[in-house]
Amino acid sequence: MAHILSNAHRGRVILLVSLITAGYVGLGVRLVDIQVYQHDKHAEHALDNTRRKVIHASRRGDILDSRGAVLATSRIAKTVCADPSLIGTNQLLVARTISPILGLDVNGMAKRMQRRVYTDAAGRQREDKHVVLKRKVLLEDWQRITNALANLEFGVDVKTLPRKERLALYNVKHRSIFSERVDSQLRVYPSGNLGAHVLGFVGVRDPGSAKLPMEGLEGKHGVEMMLDSVLEGARGWRETETDRGRREVVAYRGYDIKSRDGMNAVLTLDANIQYIAERALEKLCAKHTPASACVVVVNPNTGAILALANRPTFNPNKPGESTAANRRNRVVTDMFEPGSTFKIVAVSGALNEGVVRLTDRFNCENGRYYFAGKVLRDHHGYDQLTVEEIITKSSNIGTAKVAMRMGGERLHRYISQLGFGAKTGVSLPGEIKGLLHPYKKWNKLSISRIPMGHEIAATPIQLTMAMSAVANGGRLMRPMLVEKLTDREGKPVVQYEPAEVRKVIRDEAAEQMVEALITVVSPNGTARQAWLENYLVAGKTGTAQKPAKNRRGYEPGKYFASFIGFLPARKPELCIGVFVDEPHNGYYGGVVAGPAFKEIAEKSANYLGIKTSVPVKSLAEPKAELARR
Repeated sequence: MAHILSNAHRGRVILLVSLITAGYVGLGVRLVDIQVYQHDKHAEHALDNTRRKVIHASRRGDILDSRGAVLATSRIAKTVCADPSLIGTNQLLVARTISPILGLDVNGMAKRMQRRVYTDAAGRQREDKHVVLKRKVLLEDWQRITNALANLEFGVDVKTLPRKERLALYNVKHRSIFSERVDSQLRVYPSGNLGAHVLGFVGVRDPGSAKLPMEGLEGKHGVEMMLDSVLEGARGWRETETDRGRREVVAYRGYDIKSRDGMNAVLTLDANIQYIAERALEKLCAKHTPASACVVVVNPNTGAILALANRPTFNPNKPGESTAANRRNRVVTDMFEPGSTFKIVAVSGALNEGVVRLTDRFNCENGRYYFAGKVLRDHHGYDQLTVEEIITKSSNIGTAKVAMRMGGERLHRYISQLGFGAKTGVSLPGEIKGLLHPYKKWNKLSISRIPMGHEIAATPIQLTMAMSAVANGGRLMRPMLVEKLTDREGKPVVQYEPAEVRKVIRDEAAEQMVEALITVVSPNGTARQAWLENYLVAGKTGTAQKPAKNRRGYEPGKYFASFIGFLPARKPELCIGVFVDEPHNGYYGGVVAGPAFKEIAEKSANYLGIKTSVPVKSLAEPKAELARR
């Protein structure tokens, strides 16, 4: 019996030893598998647990006007987040404390701070401990949040609670609401919609395939877009390792690259002239309720843009609240048949070629001229007009006959040389080149229609620069919007200079054209409402019926009205273009655009201290003379 028990006991021992041996063998095999075959995988995982890459964000550069006024700047902002696992049942209390600072709904915030479970990519259940409450929270608002939470009252004496409960309440006050490690930036436009179409706006940069979230700002429109790489600067980073408490082990710090802030962009824009232009545009739109309107103010000698405004407009601080139509910069993106403002091309070209003089007379056919089987009309019937009077009265027939004397090929050449049919090169996105058909595709009527601004389309910036070329002695300038780039201390890094594209018209011919344009802004001209008391003004009105979109011909009752003028006429410092699409309560360029030009010109000239070109009348002037004026 004892022998049988001894054998049974021995069997159990052998079985136990076999099982232990098998276990050790299996454990050894598993260790070899982990340490040898899966070494690289687990080593990488271990490094991921301790290795950190910290991004040093670069500050986006400011945009300034020519006098140093800040038009766009960046402020450090936080992304405020919540860890619902640390809030417990205090969601409503926390929401009531911080929602007024964040400007969010209390109940909605409390609901977002409820504990939630999600399934990760590996199919495992995880608790969500990172809920974004609001992005772009200013630094001072974040400080208010932390202060408010630090003073949070729970309605109990915390000191009397057990240690575990005290720790839970401490976490609610100091750890449940946190900000992301990498600060973001909030782009601020202090003057609201002033110069909105020049400045543009920013959005969140697409991180692409980057493993680490690298939120940053990216220019989406205007100068912000065109100078994005310059304004953005360069991010820095630090590669390091941390211990179990996520404290940095400095000895294992690798790369430590400092960020480089973006450069500041100083524009040629003058915020005061921009304000003057926008206020005048507001008055125009209130009176004439157009589909759209825009203004361009340039220095004709340098091509520097002093103001550029559009209506409708938008607030770059809140671009998402506007429509794409409101954000469109019509000065460079829209083209129109210009109408009579285009007559400066044919007449200045003919004067430059010497085929006409200002005193030459043309038969204007009493307002009806049959050419190539069609009738060309004037808005008034004229008999004989000199070339100067053709400009004064804006005669279509007279301008066509001047162009015919010069010839189609030469006319086409002057149109091209004055910048039409090509982009001006202004530092703004979306510019189009307008419409200029090759000379070979002109029909028999073209030589009579194009000189008066039909069968051709131009942008407001092209028309303004062409008028500037006439004003400055025949030099076509490239429009200049960026004056210089500076570092954070304001020291110039890049200085831009005015650029002449080409000399188009001889000085003598340009001077003759200016004399003709002076007569437009006179009692006998079409721009009487653009007349200034203390400055001699030259310019040209334009009133063009709009082409139909879905058929041949023109839309009845729809017009594009404009006036482009410069002052002082014989020594210009300002060239101003006012363009109005589909105005009501009048449609002639002199009536619709002339008064806005007058307001912008008068106030801008006074602000700049431009020397008067007409003697100022004495205050003791007889009342009778004032009445006659």
